[in-house]
Amino acid sequence: MTNPIPAFTLPAINRRAVLCRRPVGIPQAGDFALDEVPLDPVGEGQFRVRNIYLSVDPAQRGWANEGTNYSDPVPLGAVMRALAVSVVIESRCAEVPVGLHLYGWFGWQDYAVVEPGAILTRIEQVAAPLSAYAGVLGMNGLTAWLALNRIGRPQAGDTVLVTTAAGAVGSLVGQIARAQGSRVVGLTGDDAKVALCRQRFGYHDAANYKAGDLAAAISGLAPAGVDVFFENVGGAILDCAIRQMNVGGRIVQCGTASIANWSPPPTGLRNEREVLTRRLQWGGFVIFDHLAAFPEALAALAPQVASGALAYEEDIRHGIAHAPGAIARLYAGENIGKSLIYVGD
Repeated sequence: MTNPIPAFTLPAINRRAVLCRRPVGIPQAGDFALDEVPLDPVGEGQFRVRNIYLSVDPAQRGWANEGTNYSDPVPLGAVMRALAVSVVIESRCAEVPVGLHLYGWFGWQDYAVVEPGAILTRIEQVAAPLSAYAGVLGMNGLTAWLALNRIGRPQAGDTVLVTTAAGAVGSLVGQIARAQGSRVVGLTGDDAKVALCRQRFGYHDAANYKAGDLAAAISGLAPAGVDVFFENVGGAILDCAIRQMNVGGRIVQCGTASIANWSPPPTGLRNEREVLTRRLQWGGFVIFDHLAAFPEALAALAPQVASGALAYEEDIRHGIAHAPGAIARLYAGENIGKSLIYVGD
């Protein structure tokens, strides 16, 4: 493999994307501002990282808005909370040496001065392109593997339905479930992504949910019903799909991307009767509840990435100027694969 670590410069100032206005629903470019500030000093027990790839994730919508039940909202005027792949360039922390690559809570900026608690994973040996550690070997891959296996628990011969099937998580779920012997079908938002699902991401079949009768599309994909529903969007697709699930089915609630605003709470069909009569198990998944299982998931994923057995796509924008509009672009479905911002050279 060619050198997986891209070049990066060491600017004398820190370029940052800060939250300047509380969003209403999906954060827009105008909710952020770009600035430049001097570098912070490194205190005892701290270290400085130079960010290389900034992650763009659906969860940032909640972090910028009202926060979540596992995090407070990002304060106005603060660097936007984000995961990033970085390299340690200065350290006053014995356990974090200079030159070590990390994936952690380093924000949308060139540099971060942090303590070890900000680290999610240490990249002791770079065995894949560095960008992969923010996607297929980062939160997306970990989510796909852990949520599918801990909540979905697919069995050989099961039919697994995945929404946002060509996305950074969904595209991996399809491949993982198929490798375990399931029949995997997906829903996505345009015909080009349907083709990706079928030709690259291992789906037995896929459909464009915008193209016509949604119930008929799901029935066509899963004529014998759905055993595992890996659900990333909520709303009308959930209401339709839950009515085509088999008795004893499992729903993995991994996202609610179709809901524009949760205040006031939206109303719609009531699904309690479906859960009861179909004896469904419906579990929510937040990746940060499973930190102790990261090594197990990485041990399963890394060899597949290194061998090329696990296909993935990346949507990489160059320059921090792309950060303010990145979340809106993600929710508009304009990316293909993992959305990243490269802030190296």
